[in-house]
Amino acid sequence: MRDTGQERGGVVVLGDDWVVPAQADRALLDQRKKRGWISLNRSPLARKIITFNLVGLFVLLAGVLYLDPGRDSMLRQRASAFVSQAELIADVFEARLSATGAPTLSADQAEDASQTMSGLDLPQGLQVVLFSANGDLVATSEGLVPRVILPENGAERSTIITDFLNTVVEGVLSTSARRQTDGNTAGTVANVKELANVVAREGTILRSGADGNGKNVFTVVTPVEVNGTFAGAVGLISASGEVDEIIRAEREQVYQMFVVAILVSVGLSLVLASTIANPLSDLATAAEVGREKNARKLSPSRVRIPDLSGRPDEIGRLSGALRGMVTALYDRIDANEQFAADVAHEIKNPLASLRSAVGTLHLAKTDEQRKKLLDVIEHDVRRLDRLVSDISNASRLDSELVKEEEESFDLIKLVSNLSEYLGNEARSKGVDFISDLPADPIQIHGLEARLAQVFVNLITNAVSFCEDGDAVRIWARRRDNRVLVVVEDTGPGIPEQALNKIFNRFYSERPVGQFGNHSGLGLAISKQIVEAHGGVIWAENIRPTDADVTSDPLGARFVVGLPI
Repeated sequence: MRDTGQERGGVVVLGDDWVVPAQADRALLDQRKKRGWISLNRSPLARKIITFNLVGLFVLLAGVLYLDPGRDSMLRQRASAFVSQAELIADVFEARLSATGAPTLSADQAEDASQTMSGLDLPQGLQVVLFSANGDLVATSEGLVPRVILPENGAERSTIITDFLNTVVEGVLSTSARRQTDGNTAGTVANVKELANVVAREGTILRSGADGNGKNVFTVVTPVEVNGTFAGAVGLISASGEVDEIIRAEREQVYQMFVVAILVSVGLSLVLASTIANPLSDLATAAEVGREKNARKLSPSRVRIPDLSGRPDEIGRLSGALRGMVTALYDRIDANEQFAADVAHEIKNPLASLRSAVGTLHLAKTDEQRKKLLDVIEHDVRRLDRLVSDISNASRLDSELVKEEEESFDLIKLVSNLSEYLGNEARSKGVDFISDLPADPIQIHGLEARLAQVFVNLITNAVSFCEDGDAVRIWARRRDNRVLVVVEDTGPGIPEQALNKIFNRFYSERPVGQFGNHSGLGLAISKQIVEAHGGVIWAENIRPTDADVTSDPLGARFVVGLPI
């Protein structure tokens, strides 16, 4: 369906198959033009779709940051690398002591140790501290290598999102995220000296903590041994905040992917909302287009639901169901209006006759005239009583057909019982009754009492058109997945102009002697019952030859087809 419409002679055309009055659906068309893609302010469903999708992403992000497996793995790898570096540097000083023949490290070797450190290819920001076996400071690389962080490729890593979130957190909590110094900060020469005093007993020691600026640092102390004798200790202090910067960079990548996921999720949510909320909004608007804003008065225009049945989803099914419901409702309204008009017309005829007879009764001078007028009045009263009863039955038929429970029964047995009873009545009037039914039962699913009403009406109707010496025949045959029940008579047949009218309500084509004895609702009710069972019913004339349609009919035939 197109989102735009064209007006052609007071009619708005939406798409290829939706044509509605311009005035009636102007509200729907205007709304679709103003709405555009999707309006979050006017669509609670769209907001819910986006919110629910984002909640899942935030829960996932919170879980990743809470567990933070990447940070733990990275810290383990970094710590292992620091330990390996410390042991390699210790091996260098062990080899130097072996070459010079010195048994231990001492302050006298400070210059030589500094030169050795200068020859080492130390990473930027890494500090090396050398202690003697007595715990005296021998040398340090401080001043040899700048205590700065130079990330990969010599460029500072961008952590815009991480910095922004940290700023927001600090602003909300009104506190600094940095660790406060308490005199026991890590990453100092004093810390290394403390560890150097016990490294001879415990071996290589690794500690992590915060320096004076609140930055994470690693401290590694490993012994220097010459011929199995403890000769001193080498301590490594990682660059200030190096671990923090690595963690920050890793989190920045997570946040960036999260932002991308949010944008993709919002975009997909908008697409999903537009395919769900917009059609639902169209359906709701179409259903409400016939009402004013106060919802108290109805517009005279008909409600027309957009045709979305081409969609292979629930919205397509909903559109088809709503269109079917609206069509059925308007059909019922039209039928009720027509039925009310027909009832008024049919009741007026006997009432007019009754009023005329009552008015003439005052002018009657003889008993014979008064008797004739009283007979007319009695006939009209019976006619009104029968008419009102038939109208009452017809008006309740739809609701009763819906309420009654269908069941499986033998159609042949039903027709056989009716034929036996009604056949005796027909024979008492001099009409031959012939029943030609199969011996095998035919099971159908439906309302047995209602279908019995149909066959009783068809048989009695056929008998009423027959005279002494005529015949009525009823027979049934099974045809694939259907069963045909046929009622034939040898009466005068049905006038050609009446073949398409006899199933209309209140239509009656009767002989003169039977005027007023039938309401004209019997065949209409029969058709309604048969169609409610998914069947068909029609009438035709029996002719001596199908080639000559102008020949006089030999009788009438009514055919009822029901699904098995």
